[in-house]
Amino acid sequence: MSYFAAVLTRTKDRWRGVEVDLDDCESVDDIADLVRDEPGDVRLLVVEQDDEYVALARVDATDDEVHVFLSDGHAADAYPLAALIAEELEEIADPAGSEESDEIDDELASDVLAAAGHDSTPLGDASLVGDLGTSATELLGLCAHEGTLPIDVIVAVCEKAGCADEFEAVRT
Repeated sequence: MSYFAAVLTRTKDRWRGVEVDLDDCESVDDIADLVRDEPGDVRLLVVEQDDEYVALARVDATDDEVHVFLSDGHAADAYPLAALIAEELEEIADPAGSEESDEIDDELASDVLAAAGHDSTPLGDASLVGDLGTSATELLGLCAHEGTLPIDVIVAVCEKAGCADEFEAVRT
């Protein structure tokens, strides 16, 4: 099972990309630390595995909190990296069965925090690339569109963010 992972960073208006190895990551915190190791104001990790799913993680210099998105919850059943991400997102979405998770606004749940579960539903913060040109609704739409491959989702996000050339250079 092969995957491709890259961190795309932006300092002012200049993007840079570097391929990364996630094999030693055992948690979302490990992934976030790997992303933090790359210099930049905006830091976005993009992952695609076996044309099955996309994972995005973002840790910016101004907001040290990690934001994560997984395009297909079902991938967590077959891919350890996706399972690691899904497990963390499910804990965030429902920490020990809290009553607060029942009170989340329906629109927010569908647009920002996609529903948790190991079906094909996306998981996580779909708004993490909103300020880079791809709204939560657009990202969820890309993931749901029949025939759209995970790499197509990444390319679309990168095109809108202005880092498509840097992504392609790292990918090839």
